[in-house]
Order: sequence, then structure tokens, then C-alpha cells
Amino acid sequence: MTKVELVKKIAAKAECSNKDAEKALGAVVDTITEALAAGEKITLVGFGTFEVKARDSKVGINPRTKAQIVIPARKVPTFKAGKALKDVVAK
Repeated sequence: MTKVELVKKIAAKAECSNKDAEKALGAVVDTITEALAAGEKITLVGFGTFEVKARDSKVGINPRTKAQIVIPARKVPTFKAGKALKDVVAK
């Protein structure tokens, strides 16, 4: 599903215009992004949890040259689905 298709479905369910649905979706995505950038954890009960996890640095191998390289430590966003979402998807 693309963003355009998602906006259309949101507009239909919320009985609002596509423009309003796109603004709402944009606001939600922006808010989640800002919270994750600040290191916060977002829990949507029944849907899931967004959080930032730290990955340690590690040694990898360049597939072309077979030389070892150091992959630096970094933070990555993660999502863990909630029970209700898992149950709906499993059906």
C-alpha cells in the first residue's frame, strides 16, 4: 500500500477529505519521528511500540574486496507489534 492509498482509506474511514487525512497522517508520522529522535518510546496499546535501540559496533566484510571493515555503533528505530495486531494478522 502506498501513502496515497493509505490517505484515501483514512479519509474514507474518518469521513473527511483526502487533504485533511493527509495532514493528519503527516502529523502522526512527524510526531513519531520527533519523539524517536529525542529518544522517547511510543506505545500504542493494541497496535505496538516504537523505540530506538543502540547497535554496537562490529566487524564486517566488504563482499567485493573481502577486506574487514568496522561498522560503527549507531541507533536504529524499531517496532514491536502488539498482541491485538499480531492476532489480526495471524488470521
